[in-house]
Amino acid sequence: MTVLDGARERWVRTGGVELCVAELGDPHRPTVVLVHGYPDSKEVWSEVATRLADRFHVVLYDVRGHGRSTAPSPLRGGFTLDKLTDDFLAVADAVSPGRPVHLVGHDWGSVQSWEFVTVKRTEGRIASFTSMSGPSLDHFGHWINRRLRRPTPRRVGQLLGQGAKSWYVYLLHTPVLPELAWRGPLGKRWPGILRRIEKVPGGDYPTPSLPSDAAHGAWLYRDNVRPRLRRPRDDAYAHAPVQLITPLGDAFLSERLYDELELWAPRLTRRTLPAKHWVPRTRPDRLADWITEFVTAVDAGRPEAAASGKYADRFGGQLVLVTGAGNGIGRATAFAFAEAGARVVAVDRDAEAAARTAELSRLIGAPAAWAETVDVSDEQAMEKLADKVAAEYGVVDVLVNNAGIGMSGSFFDTTPEDWKKVLDVNLWGVIHGCRLFGRQMAERGQGGHIVNTASAAAFQPSRALPAYSTSKAAVLMLSECLRAELAGQEIGVTAVCPGLVNTNITSTAHFAGVDADEEIRRQRRTARLYGLRNYPPEKVANAVLEAVVRNRAVVPVTPEARGAHLLSRFVPGALRRLARVKPPL
Repeated sequence: MTVLDGARERWVRTGGVELCVAELGDPHRPTVVLVHGYPDSKEVWSEVATRLADRFHVVLYDVRGHGRSTAPSPLRGGFTLDKLTDDFLAVADAVSPGRPVHLVGHDWGSVQSWEFVTVKRTEGRIASFTSMSGPSLDHFGHWINRRLRRPTPRRVGQLLGQGAKSWYVYLLHTPVLPELAWRGPLGKRWPGILRRIEKVPGGDYPTPSLPSDAAHGAWLYRDNVRPRLRRPRDDAYAHAPVQLITPLGDAFLSERLYDELELWAPRLTRRTLPAKHWVPRTRPDRLADWITEFVTAVDAGRPEAAASGKYADRFGGQLVLVTGAGNGIGRATAFAFAEAGARVVAVDRDAEAAARTAELSRLIGAPAAWAETVDVSDEQAMEKLADKVAAEYGVVDVLVNNAGIGMSGSFFDTTPEDWKKVLDVNLWGVIHGCRLFGRQMAERGQGGHIVNTASAAAFQPSRALPAYSTSKAAVLMLSECLRAELAGQEIGVTAVCPGLVNTNITSTAHFAGVDADEEIRRQRRTARLYGLRNYPPEKVANAVLEAVVRNRAVVPVTPEARGAHLLSRFVPGALRRLARVKPPL
């Protein structure tokens, strides 16, 4: 039994082989053809295909010699790119006569699809192409030649790096040995290897035809790699819009392979994904979203990505939830993700402020943005929010626990009620967010990232901020602990630690031990001091996005925060002496 058992099945004859073709969804809708890689069968796409079937006519086929398709005889010369192109055209003509198809390829499915989208005889049959983990052999050949002709140290390093990643290609060119390995111990152990190294979910990777598929597929390399790399075509230009999805942790392909891709694919949309090679199994939600977005855009006549902000290739289409998004760092962070093309959920206890953030996020570039009102310290309200977000918008890809309040005053002036208030928002709000949304990320099994806004006060003691500093130090340690626990599930956790940032937290901070008039005076004085410092929240927002991209653990943002962080690590005594200084309030 497989996920595709409910699919409609047909057989397509071409070039002496019979191809097994499966179809899902309404045939009257746009057709998306999924082409699998090596040593896979069409079943590798099952999780992506079922997610696309509600919107599209989804077609999958076993490449010749794989799955339930028959193999050519003889094998030698039976897997050339020219014959694979014949197969694609035969499938396209059978499932979508008279209408172009949207092509999606992974690994060798992408390699051969680059051939389909760059040869003259397929013009008009392909509406768009989404490529992942598989370059054009022609583009690869020119990439190598440019580096050999002008061998700068950087280019030599790139060649050596990709050469090391391509170790398996050399082995597959050896006679007999690959076939013996796949039909022997390697074929039996392969699913376990993927589960252990690639984090492919256990128990669902299709294996029945793996030994023969892998043995036949060795001829994909033997029939094509050396001939095409030696004599790459000079006219290998894509005649359809291309979406490139690059897994950043791909063990087999370097990101640098695609450095000059715009030369060959002028209508190019780039995406990056913090994942390893087998993304059809490990990131089906993300791939389905991006394929849907791209296909819909192409059919609407706008193939280019709408988002143009920094990191648009990384966050485009992702779902980002930001608490405390009504103003300050939270609002700036929501805007930064919106500019990068993310879908944004702006959460704040001020309904009007949250709505304004969502409205502006849509204007800035977010494909969608919603406002939600909640008090992050309210456990039941946060549980309802988490359920609503998952049901209506999906599982969050990036969570930013930013909501917080200020609190100043000596330890003995700070009442138990003051302590409860600051810890409920600054610490328990973060705990609730991590527990609820983080659990959803973990259960989905497709990674994600959690950002917790701490503060330079987390590692910089102060006689004036015992409650606030304690709450932020707890957030910092919680982030470190959670990062360790979730690392194996590819969920990153970051503690962002700003210093003095020009936001309205100072004008709303509580000052313990003083009357109302004195509190207002201190709020105004502190706000003026922060205003004179004038460090904008947008810089913190940029640091948040960079921290997610680079999966950083602790990010001191402002110069004084970075200085205090260094002192806390190397000269903690100096910080303790500074903590004794009475603030000028």
